[in-house]
Amino acid sequence: MRGMATVEQLKALIRAHFENNNEKFRTIVLQIAAHEAKVGHTASAREIKEIAQNPKYLSKNKIVRLNNKLDMLEQKCIDATLSDLVVPEELEIKINRILKEYKKIGILRKNGLKNRSKILLAGNPGTGKTMTASVIANELNLSLFVIQIDRLITKYMGETSVKLRQVFEQIHEIRAVYLFDEFDAIGSDRSLDNDVGEMRRILNSFLQNLEDDDSYSIIVAATNNPNLLDKALFRRFDDVIEYTMPDITQIKKLLKMKLKDNAATEVFSEEVYLKAKGLNHADIVRACEDSVKFSILEEEEITKDILLAYLQDRKDFYKYKGA
Repeated sequence: MRGMATVEQLKALIRAHFENNNEKFRTIVLQIAAHEAKVGHTASAREIKEIAQNPKYLSKNKIVRLNNKLDMLEQKCIDATLSDLVVPEELEIKINRILKEYKKIGILRKNGLKNRSKILLAGNPGTGKTMTASVIANELNLSLFVIQIDRLITKYMGETSVKLRQVFEQIHEIRAVYLFDEFDAIGSDRSLDNDVGEMRRILNSFLQNLEDDDSYSIIVAATNNPNLLDKALFRRFDDVIEYTMPDITQIKKLLKMKLKDNAATEVFSEEVYLKAKGLNHADIVRACEDSVKFSILEEEEITKDILLAYLQDRKDFYKYKGA
């Protein structure tokens, strides 16, 4: 048939669909696009190809069956979008750039370029690093897998490097967002039973795997201590995004987002903003959620004093933690 999928291709498409074989399905679609181009239907070929390469159609089923041996990979389902992320404008620009490049991955690769796919997130705990990985995954309709560092690193010589290779094989096989949380354990930790030489081999193994990676996945590493990381790591990442404690502007946005119409007007005051200063994003969100729960259970409107008390609770927590 000229300009149409053959009966054999249609049957192959149907089989791939019912076998839930997305890669096979996509391959056949691209073959049909190539046939369209060959017979001169360039517009149709281009449209078919764009649909096949659109990231939002590549991973509609977010529950992915992984290699059973990879117990160090945990799939996370966190429903967070870009509008839920409260970060400075310059960070939002960087995150949007990652999303845009991924959505145009086909065009970039066609021109011999690669999208930003290896990202290092650095900053204090509770400032939005893990949430950023979730946002990237959800905005691109990809699954999010967190690498459990405590299960990845073992005391047996050579075993961690083998596990790392297995993780990167999975990264290549299953398109998703992969988060290496508490990344300093790979990049700098020397306190394990292993000797320094073994930790150096683990780091070198990670660097080599990262450099060799040419998958369609996005690799995210998060650290609370960027100063402890080996300097060789930084040039292997496409972007380094630094997170800071929320300023007054971000505090206002967090309070409005989390309290909405449940709070009295007096809550949104300079006194509250200053009390929240010094707490990270997660602590401010927790104080807001505690206030909302109190409001629901006691059937009272959230007042300034209620929120101030819960903000103080979060600050007191750090006093006990440091004792």
